[in-house]
Amino acid sequence: MKYIYLFLLMPLFGFASLEIPDFAKSADELVRVGHFFNDLHLCSATAGNFSARIDSDLIAITVSGKHKGELTTDDVILVDLQGKALHTSKKPSAETALHTLVYRQLPEVGSVLHTHSVSGTVLSRLLAPKTALVTEGYEIHKVFTGIATHESTLELPIFENSQDYAALALQVAEYLKTHPGTPGFFLRGHGLYTWGKDVREAKIRTEAFEFLFECELKSRTLH
Repeated sequence: MKYIYLFLLMPLFGFASLEIPDFAKSADELVRVGHFFNDLHLCSATAGNFSARIDSDLIAITVSGKHKGELTTDDVILVDLQGKALHTSKKPSAETALHTLVYRQLPEVGSVLHTHSVSGTVLSRLLAPKTALVTEGYEIHKVFTGIATHESTLELPIFENSQDYAALALQVAEYLKTHPGTPGFFLRGHGLYTWGKDVREAKIRTEAFEFLFECELKSRTLH
């Protein structure tokens, strides 16, 4: 109810006058992670989108069509868990449905990050028609919850890319119901989605996955 009252005041007093510390903090973190990933060439052009949970009903998410190396806090908006933008004419990412399904299904998740790396994109196409990337024996597996040794296996599901994000969200939701410990998924020829308890953990997991993509791609193409 407190947010309903705040949102009713938005048109009268303007967003900047409202004190929503969690939103301001999250917006700043998402901007910084966007610049960081852009510098690593993980989000070329306007690709990628990032979000963070504000509370049980709201998330902060990057707007559609912004270059991630040029993000500012004005490019982060509030949406509800159905993906509806709140009191703004700006459009959230077209892939908001894929973010919100993760927040609805996994209440422990505090941030979802989506990147478009060259290595991941090419690798996912090379793996077709396989529906998962399975990696074994990597020390970096220990970044992920429940893995304490390099003597481990990590599985990342791959879904076929589509512009029907609502339908994709249903596919991913069904998968997560039976694989609740999954740390992310890949859209073939498109990009990675991964998450964590907060932006920092999601960022670290993104880096770990991208390291694995590069290693696996090189091992397949340099023989």
